[in-house]
Amino acid sequence: MLQILEITFRGEAMEKFILSARDLVIKFRLRGKVLTAIRGVSLDIYEGESLAIVGESGSGKSVFTKSFMGLLDKNGWIDSGSIIYGGMDLAKFKEERDWLKIRGKEIAMVFQEPMTALNPLKTIGKQVKEAVELHQGLRGKEAKEEVIKILDDVGIRDPERRYNQYPHEFSGGMRQRVVIAIAIACRPKILICDEPTTALDVTIQAQILNLLKDLKEKYKLTTIYITHDLGVVANVADRVAVMYAGDIIEIGKTEEIFYNGQHPYTWALLSSLPQLGKKGEPLYTIQGTPPNLFQEIKGDAFAPRNPKALEIDFIHSPPYFQVSPTHKAKTWLLDPRAPHVEPPEAIKKMRKRWKEI
Repeated sequence: MLQILEITFRGEAMEKFILSARDLVIKFRLRGKVLTAIRGVSLDIYEGESLAIVGESGSGKSVFTKSFMGLLDKNGWIDSGSIIYGGMDLAKFKEERDWLKIRGKEIAMVFQEPMTALNPLKTIGKQVKEAVELHQGLRGKEAKEEVIKILDDVGIRDPERRYNQYPHEFSGGMRQRVVIAIAIACRPKILICDEPTTALDVTIQAQILNLLKDLKEKYKLTTIYITHDLGVVANVADRVAVMYAGDIIEIGKTEEIFYNGQHPYTWALLSSLPQLGKKGEPLYTIQGTPPNLFQEIKGDAFAPRNPKALEIDFIHSPPYFQVSPTHKAKTWLLDPRAPHVEPPEAIKKMRKRWKEI
């Protein structure tokens, strides 16, 4: 059975949000020009949920979440909008000392490349201990005991011995566990996982995702997954936000996105899953390239790559249309005046499977 067909239905979305972005616009200055990386995104992240933000490389996923921690590159800035967390507007933070109150202690990130995220000249224990000392205030023997406990929690066997080893003595999967341990050691409320399974084989991918799922429950975390692969998050996310060209074009509970996706870009992403391919036939690919974000985008950003685009898609940007209380999408296909457009065959099969469930 396909991985995407093993999703279990979850309860209704939680009502209390822990972080709320409103009309967020983020820009970068490159080669004398201004690039708009995030184009008016609004998103509520609910306390205790697992949210997946999916989309192609360059869609703005990492930039969006890095703005929660003040990690934008020096040539980038929040042009307008707000990021409300704990009664504060993070978008107004200008000084590094303000971000130090948030970064790590409140919101932590697991970066996608564990080898570059770790210092090759320091032992694993010392790197995790730095986070424990800074954010938990422990010292000496107590700090070391806490590090060993965390290493054990992330599935590193014989943590007492591993404590004194260096990153090069660990496999890729084990290094990723160490990076997760450093993030957990900060005792954050929100954990952002930026492509946490990149460059790992399929078996290790599953182990890391299961580990993150277990840690979420144990440490009472709100988790955000950033990925270009919908299949990766099928069984760990409560909700999925689909991002394209710096905007969230569809968002809903995981089963709603997989089995009842409405935006043509969501259809294209789902159709690209290798699990839906047929032996002897080429895998589905999304034609064309993403739009140039140096220029103003007119209409639906995906229209030039959408073979089923309507005339209005090239003229006016669509608003959100409500599909259900927990599901909405920015596509003119949901307008009552729009002609009926059949989704791809792969999407039809998934919808049929949803009805059977």
